[in-house]
Amino acid sequence: MKELIEIIAKALVDHPDEVVVIEKDEGRHVTLELHVAASDMGKVIGKQGRIAKAIRSVVKAASTRENKRVDVEIM
Repeated sequence: MKELIEIIAKALVDHPDEVVVIEKDEGRHVTLELHVAASDMGKVIGKQGRIAKAIRSVVKAASTRENKRVDVEIM
């Protein structure tokens, strides 16, 4: 999951070298924190949060195969 978010985020932002994903594994629940440059925050969130919602949907679909609950937080 971590690599999936990194690939998507790096394709969206102007500063791909500043994309960092931190994974916090708590058994069946995983929290992924996406950190990007302040100037790229709008590109990752999108208008009315549509891009952020799409990223979360893709990750949720991929996480069902692993039988885990994954939350994506954009920091």
